[in-house]
Amino acid sequence: MFSALFLAAATRSLSAPMSIWLKLGIAVVALIIVVSILRKLAQMNKVLLAVVVLLVCTFVGFNWIYERNEPAWATPVVSKLANFFPTKNSMK
Repeated sequence: MFSALFLAAATRSLSAPMSIWLKLGIAVVALIIVVSILRKLAQMNKVLLAVVVLLVCTFVGFNWIYERNEPAWATPVVSKLANFFPTKNSMK
């Protein structure tokens, strides 16, 4: 049963446009890169890793607050923090 479904899906997907195969290839390469980076980070000193992650999150967070270009899911928190920190619009 499974092999028949797989065969049907495989023969149907061969007629897919080239852009889909390109996107799929890019996704596979990106997944391989992410896994290799995570393996390298797992071997790293945990305190140093925590400091680097904290710094990156701080820089990104303050950039979102200053520029107000945060993603939609972060808007409630950034809106509250923007009352305490300067934003680009308040500096004019």
